[in-house]
Amino acid sequence: MDLFFTATTIEWRGPAPFVFARVPDEEADAIASIAREATYGWGCIPVVARIGGTDFTTSLFPRDGGYLVPVKVAVQRAEQVAVGDEVEVELHLETR
Repeated sequence: MDLFFTATTIEWRGPAPFVFARVPDEEADAIASIAREATYGWGCIPVVARIGGTDFTTSLFPRDGGYLVPVKVAVQRAEQVAVGDEVEVELHLETR
């Protein structure tokens, strides 16, 4: 499954890197429909993500009925992303 969306980055004092992009409801619903086949446990779902020109692997975190995309520090630096920035996010998810 491939998804594309725009999100404003937020800070959440969970695991580092503290900067996350919240997956919009429509895309979160699509992810939820395949979550059982995609998760490796605890509701976390591995993805290949792209912000700007930077590809990276990460895992979506379930949060408040949706999902958060952790924006790694290397991606923050490469794409000059900070809390409150609007970013375009591409996600690729595979079922197992």
